[in-house]
Amino acid sequence: MVEKLVGAARTAALSELSGWSEVDGRDAIAKKFTFSDFNEAFGFMSRVAIEAERIDHHPEWFNVYNRVDITLSTHDADGLSERDIQLAKWIDGIAG
Repeated sequence: MVEKLVGAARTAALSELSGWSEVDGRDAIAKKFTFSDFNEAFGFMSRVAIEAERIDHHPEWFNVYNRVDITLSTHDADGLSERDIQLAKWIDGIAG
């Protein structure tokens, strides 16, 4: 069972992320990524999709041309979990 991040553990986990913000009205985090063109954005999404499938933790996302908006939350935990923090860090690592 995946546990929801709360209290000091949540605060500490969020402090490790750069550019991710809490989503109003949801227990989730989000970040907007901008790339040079659609091809670069789609390539980024493809890499994230492969990793998300590998770890069985899938993002919510929205793409228009060169922009990709990602929201992370763990449905099994009914909110933010360590899985979201780890995926956010991985995403940041490939986003450049």
